[in-house]
Amino acid sequence: MRKIALTALVLAAGSLAACSTLGSVRSRQRPDEFAVQREAPLVVPPDFQLVPPAAGAPKPTEGTAAEQALQALFGGTAPRSQVETTTLRRAGTPEIGIRSTVGDPGTYSVDKGTATRAIVQAPEGDGQAARAAIPTQG
Repeated sequence: MRKIALTALVLAAGSLAACSTLGSVRSRQRPDEFAVQREAPLVVPPDFQLVPPAAGAPKPTEGTAAEQALQALFGGTAPRSQVETTTLRRAGTPEIGIRSTVGDPGTYSVDKGTATRAIVQAPEGDGQAARAAIPTQG
């Protein structure tokens, strides 16, 4: 019985000692996958009369990953479809300050109910006193 207990104690001590060496595996430096920038794809140019790049000239890139993300989110001049162009032309140019006159009682709008009216007519604030209430059917 004593040999079994001694063997179990040696195995437990060996197992605990083996676990302490895993710390070096966990603490090693790994590359940051979010800091990697994509390279522009290789494209064969239409004409092969290319001039070799000048020595020491900066590498032509399409911008950093952050610039590409901003371009994708907010875009530049994108081509518009014929439907979108027609709709924008028919809508015309908006009046300056149109958003301030939305809650004006003289402004014609579709009745969306008391909840929308209460939201539009609510005084401005920081939201600290905001509360929600469920209206009762009466």
